[in-house]
Amino acid sequence: MTWPVMVFDIESIPDVDGLRALHAAPPELSDAEVYGAWLAGRKEKGQSDFMPLHLQRILVISVVFRNSEGLRIHSFVDRDGQSEGKVVQTFFNAVEKHTPQLVSWNGSGFDLPVLHYRGLRHGVEAGKYWDLGEDDREFKWNNYISRYHMRHLDLMDLLAMYSPKNNAPLDALAKLCGFPGKLGMDGSQVYAQYLAGQLEDIRRYCETDVMNTYLVYCRFQKMRGGFTEAEYEQEIAYVKETLGNLASTESHWDEYLTAWM
Repeated sequence: MTWPVMVFDIESIPDVDGLRALHAAPPELSDAEVYGAWLAGRKEKGQSDFMPLHLQRILVISVVFRNSEGLRIHSFVDRDGQSEGKVVQTFFNAVEKHTPQLVSWNGSGFDLPVLHYRGLRHGVEAGKYWDLGEDDREFKWNNYISRYHMRHLDLMDLLAMYSPKNNAPLDALAKLCGFPGKLGMDGSQVYAQYLAGQLEDIRRYCETDVMNTYLVYCRFQKMRGGFTEAEYEQEIAYVKETLGNLASTESHWDEYLTAWM
């Protein structure tokens, strides 16, 4: 297997400021009223209450970064409600610096389009990410944008043979492989948790989700020959050791390891 690898996942909430701008909402309306009016309009038309991707505001980007020096888990968090652009730029800066293989679960269908729209809105720069071979000829044949290249590996899309009807949820696949899966929260609860002031809980949830993705990726690498059986077992043991070291200061990793056992 070739390092570096950067597995990523985002958590987002409705962009109420965007709704205000697009629908010319009166300034005296609260965020709850603006969002409620949008929901009511969707319901009246028989439409889904899922927020379109261009109106998803990024709260957290969590990554598992693995290279020859070790494994790190880190989150970029918009803690003040004003730093979304900085969060997105920091993510793309990491891509620029390390040019890792990006790995996601449904990243092509959700995470990356959201990052594109929010990056565009905030004036983010991401030259290496968008390179299709103009600057680096190697990227013509293997880049982050093309669906069938491996520089960005959307595990869900690939395992489903690029057919949405075959898509499987990460939680189910993780648990079927013997990994913990989701703990105590899912994406549908993120906005309510945000309104309740539970940003750290959202960050912890995002980190466990991205760890699930990394573990499924390791199993995939074993299946495709990127890991031998011994290398796979060694990597799993190393992940457990790393999480054990983190568990003394981050209780969600203690819970995660307990569920894994």
